[in-house]
Formats: sequence, C-alpha cells, structure tokens
Amino acid sequence: MATTTSFPNPSQMIITLEDNALVADVKRALKMIRGVASVRVATIGDDNTVTPALRRSINKARREYANGETIKCSTPEEMQRYFDGL
Repeated sequence: MATTTSFPNPSQMIITLEDNALVADVKRALKMIRGVASVRVATIGDDNTVTPALRRSINKARREYANGETIKCSTPEEMQRYFDGL
C-alpha cells in the first residue's frame, strides 16, 4: 500500500519570462522536476493607477526637490552611512 505525504504549506516560485516563446518549454521542464505539484501560467500587468494620496506624495517630493530639501548620496557607501545614522 502506497502512502502519500502531504505538506501543509507548499512553497511557490514566481518566474518572469521576457520571451513568451519560452513559456511552453519552461512549463514542460518544470513539470519534470520531482516534487513539483503544479505549474500555472498567468499574465501580470502593471497597475499604473495614480491614487489621490500617491499624487499628493509625488507633488510633495517634487516641491522638496525643487527647494533643495532632498538628500543626495553619490556612492553606495555614502548612502549606507546615511542609513546607519538614522
């Protein structure tokens, strides 16, 4: 008699492909890997909606930039020092 092991919280992996021609091949390859329970394909679209709150934040950031009220870091090390000092 065969026993089936069920995992309570299976992991998921999201793969983004730039070339849609690869979808079928990648899907087929993933199904061949032991332990892969399912492979699904979804199209993801960008949500370019600008809410009123986001618009206010953008406008505030633009005003601060225009007034020189921004922080400028020229190197990653400089940025790290800034964050460490917060």
